[in-house]
Amino acid sequence: MSQNSCANPLLLEWVKDWWETARERNSKGVTTYKHAYDSLKACPIAFEHPSSLQQLKGFGPKLCERLTEKLRAHCEENGLPMPPHPSSKKRGSNPTAGADDGEEGDARPAKKAKKPKPYVPAYRSGAYALVVALSKAGQEVVGMPKADLIEEAQPHCDSSFSAPSDPTKFYTAWNSMKTLLQKELVYERGRPLKRYALTDEGWEVAKRIRETAVPKAGTSDASPTVPVAGPSRPATLPATTARPAFAEPISLDDDDDVVPQPRRATGFENVVADGAVVPDDADLPSFTPIRLAPGTFTVELLLDNREIRAKTDRDYMQEELAKRGIKPIVRALELGDALWVARCKQPGWLPRQGAEGDEVVLDWVVERKRLDDLIGSLRDGRFHEQKFRLKRSGVKNVIYLVEEISMDSTHFHKYEEAVQSAMASMQVVNGYFLKQTQKMDDTIRYLASMTKMLKSVYEGKTLDVIPTGVLTTKNYLPLLKHLRETQPSASHHISYPAFASLASKSSNMALRDLFLKMLMCSKGVTGEKAIEIQKVWKTPNEFVKAFEQCGTGEEGKRRKMDLVANKLGHLVGRKKISKAVSQKLAEVWAEV
Repeated sequence: MSQNSCANPLLLEWVKDWWETARERNSKGVTTYKHAYDSLKACPIAFEHPSSLQQLKGFGPKLCERLTEKLRAHCEENGLPMPPHPSSKKRGSNPTAGADDGEEGDARPAKKAKKPKPYVPAYRSGAYALVVALSKAGQEVVGMPKADLIEEAQPHCDSSFSAPSDPTKFYTAWNSMKTLLQKELVYERGRPLKRYALTDEGWEVAKRIRETAVPKAGTSDASPTVPVAGPSRPATLPATTARPAFAEPISLDDDDDVVPQPRRATGFENVVADGAVVPDDADLPSFTPIRLAPGTFTVELLLDNREIRAKTDRDYMQEELAKRGIKPIVRALELGDALWVARCKQPGWLPRQGAEGDEVVLDWVVERKRLDDLIGSLRDGRFHEQKFRLKRSGVKNVIYLVEEISMDSTHFHKYEEAVQSAMASMQVVNGYFLKQTQKMDDTIRYLASMTKMLKSVYEGKTLDVIPTGVLTTKNYLPLLKHLRETQPSASHHISYPAFASLASKSSNMALRDLFLKMLMCSKGVTGEKAIEIQKVWKTPNEFVKAFEQCGTGEEGKRRKMDLVANKLGHLVGRKKISKAVSQKLAEVWAEV
């Protein structure tokens, strides 16, 4: 069939011109134009308006819109009327319906179709960075190879071009090149070494980027949200606590990257003695604080050595932090996943004053959880145990950071209510600051911003350090509470070895703490419920004896099942023990 015998020769001629242009540029759009040309050439139906071509293979909204603009220009040039859009025909009723209405019926103009907004890639996205990099090369450059382009584009992008932002996916910022090629903003040439360059439309986009590229709140150039939390002023629920987007499924049982690993002993367990219980404030020790003057220390970020992106990419977080000017100190932390210390510039000065090491712990700690790990910790009870340990650490500002990675929506739906409840609880009940990020790269930017902020806050003030010799595991929390109430303007801290000793999960764990942990292993027993149980039965032995005193037989079994509920069923709110929880405890502790 010749082009002249085609039912739409004018439209076919324009499509053919664009096809040949794409072939000359070696553009990826050549395939699309070829399909459009073949299907239009073989179609026996004459189309009045280009928008009707979307029913044919190869014709999408963009190509139809381009043909519409071409036809409109052709009609204006030749003094011809522009064919009406099919949608305007559908909106119009019987053509004779307005005949009796006089001029009023003819005066109503047809509604103009909205012109699509010019494309501008999101600030510091992969597409943004690639366009900026190619525009910097200049029009005289025939194209950039992939390696050179990535090197030039990376500083302008928040995501990595070499490693996926989410270890559960395979996409990097380079995948944005596919979008640019499809939109015909970039064309590629050369085999086997491809080179990339901007098309005329791409240069227009680069021009729009220069006009509109202004950093917005939430980007890497914005200041961090400073959490305000504490026992006296809990953080309020954020307006952005929305349901995250989910895509590819993650198996909670099969994820090699988030398998909990035991923390290694640091050797600080015996730095602080157990000591005796402190009945009231009069029994608290008096001391002269060690004073760290401004300029004698620097604020440093400590990062737990288990904070890895994947088993094959263990150094990703510290390397990305280093790119942002933050060199973290990586070690096994007894508590949290990140915290900040004041590090003395003069080694050995702190021990001569009565404290160990060269680091003083500041009042900030981060507990980081990927969304799938948060769900796992809710299922196995680690969530409540970790919250309990954070509370007993004495750290005033606790940041609970949740990375909302992609998960299977069907799987997440089963736990959505529990996740939202846990997030609300940690803010309202515990007074923690909740920070939600979308991926590890966002977490890294947040840690870098927090480090810079804390440097500006602490490095210009004097820090009061409590000598380790006056501390015991029993007086630490009462002493901190007393100091914060009586000296609110001063900031009292302890050395890192003393902090690690107090936070240790092994040798410094009192029987009471061990009993609480054992209780929280039963489904439904939260930290609050465990504390109420421990108030009635002080030790595991007392608890077991109480079940034994219920007797044997069916009557004894019934008493055992209702034992805890009968004692604590009168409590209200989160502390109340239901019959179901009471039965669970009886099954574990009395083997009914």
